[in-house]
Amino acid sequence: MGRNQESFYIGGRWVRPMSDSTAELISPVTEEAYARVPLAAKPDVDAAVSAARAAFDDGPWPRMPLAERIDALRRFADVYRPRHGELAELVTREMGAPITLSKRMHASVPQLILDAFLELAPQYPFRTVRRSSTGNALVTREPVGVVAAIIPWNTPHSTAMLKIVPALLAGCTVVLKPAEETPLDAVLLAECIDAAGLPDGVLNVVTADRQMSEQLVVHPGVDKVAFTGSTAAGRRIASLCGNDLRRVTLELGGKSAAVVLDDADLDAVMAAVGATSMRNSGQACSNKTRIIVSRRREADLLERLTEHVASLKVGDPGDPDTDIGPLVSARQRERVERYVAAGRAEGAKLVAGGGRPAGLARGWFVEPTVFTDVRPSMTIAQEEIFGPVLSVLTCADEDEAVTIANDSCYGLNGSVFSTDLGRGLAVASRIRTGTVELNGHPVGFHAPIGGFKRSGIGREAGLEGFDSYVELRSIGLPGDLAEALA
Repeated sequence: MGRNQESFYIGGRWVRPMSDSTAELISPVTEEAYARVPLAAKPDVDAAVSAARAAFDDGPWPRMPLAERIDALRRFADVYRPRHGELAELVTREMGAPITLSKRMHASVPQLILDAFLELAPQYPFRTVRRSSTGNALVTREPVGVVAAIIPWNTPHSTAMLKIVPALLAGCTVVLKPAEETPLDAVLLAECIDAAGLPDGVLNVVTADRQMSEQLVVHPGVDKVAFTGSTAAGRRIASLCGNDLRRVTLELGGKSAAVVLDDADLDAVMAAVGATSMRNSGQACSNKTRIIVSRRREADLLERLTEHVASLKVGDPGDPDTDIGPLVSARQRERVERYVAAGRAEGAKLVAGGGRPAGLARGWFVEPTVFTDVRPSMTIAQEEIFGPVLSVLTCADEDEAVTIANDSCYGLNGSVFSTDLGRGLAVASRIRTGTVELNGHPVGFHAPIGGFKRSGIGREAGLEGFDSYVELRSIGLPGDLAEALA
C-alpha cells in the first residue's frame, strides 16, 4: 500500500479529519488497495464551508482588484506547471488512464484551461455603463459567493480548472470535492494553491462520500454548486438546489454522434474518430460513440474502423504503448458488460471485441468493442455506456443522419465530416448539441462548452465560463456621473 493521505486542506492549512471514516483506493490494474484517504464527516464539511464563507465575507479576495487575482492565479500556474509529470502518474494510478494519454490530456489540458481563463479575464465585462433616455446604470458583475465544485474521476483536473479558475478570478471562494476514486490528484492541486500563497480559505479541498457530498450541496453557507458527472446525479443535485433556489450549473452525460456524410474523407474520419471515440478507455462524456454513415459507405467505414480497433493495445496503463487501459472500477466494468449483453440481446451485430481481453487475468479491462446493425431505438444507441463501445448506425441520406443524431435525450457533443465545408457547417448547425466539431476540429478553450437537453445546464470555458460565477447588479446613476464613468 502506498502513502496514505491523512488531512484535508481547509482554511489554508492541512487539518486532521474530525472522524475516523476512510476509504481504500483500489488499483484498477491489480485490483489491490494501494492507499487510504479520509472521508469527511459533517463537521469537516461545515469547517470547509465556514472557511470559504469567512474568506468571502471578511477576507481580501473578493475585494482585490481583478489584476491582483490574476497575478495570484499566475503564481498558481507557475507552481502547477512543473508538476505535470507527477499529475500524469497519479491519474494513471488512480483511474487507469494510459500514461501517454495522462501526459497529453490529464496533465496538459488543465494548464491550457488555466492559461485561457487568465488571458480572457481582463476582457470580461465586470463593470459597464449603460446610458439611455430612460435612465443610466452602472452594471456590475459581482462574485456569486461560496462555490461548491464537485468533480468526477474521469477528467479530474480539467473539470476542476473549468470551475475553480473562473470562480476564483471572479472573486468567489471555493470548496472542491473530488471523486472518491481520484482524491490524490486533488491533494496535488491543493498543494499548488498553498504554494502560490492564496489567502486562507479561498480554496478548500475535502473528500467525501455521497451522503456528505449532499451535505455540501445543501449547506446554507454555499451560494452556488458547480457539478460535472452523471445525468442521474445531476438531476438529484438540481432538485436539492431547487429547494433553496441555490444557483447550479451541471455538465452531465453524453451520447455523441459522428455524422459521416457521403463526401467525407474516410482517412480524416478515422484520424478524428480514432482519437475521440474510445478516448480515456471510453470514459469521456464527449466521446463520439455513435457513428452514423450512409448504407453506401458503411462497408468502407467498417473495414477501417475494425482495423483501427484491432490495432489498439489493451493492457498496463503505465506502458507508453498502451492505448486502452482498465476501467476505473469493477462496478464500471460490470456496467459496460451489461450494455454489451443488451446490444447482443436486442439484435445488434458484434464485429469487434465484446469480452475481456485474453492474457489479462487481473484488472478491470474490457476489449474495444464495435456493434453494427444498430437501430436508433436500441439501448446501446440511447444510453451512455462510458466504456470502449461504439455503435455504427446507417442512414439513407443527410436528413435521416441528422434525425438519428438528434434522437437522443443528450446533447453534449458531436461531429460532422464532409469535404464540402459549407455543407458540413450547414449540417453541424442542425445538430442539437452544445458543441459540434467540423471534420474533427476542436473548439478550444476560448469558446463555451456544455450541453443541450439532459447533458446539462449552463456553459463552461470561454468568456461565458465566468457567467456562472457572477450575479448582475445595476446601480442607477445621475447623468453627469454616468458620463464620467463611461
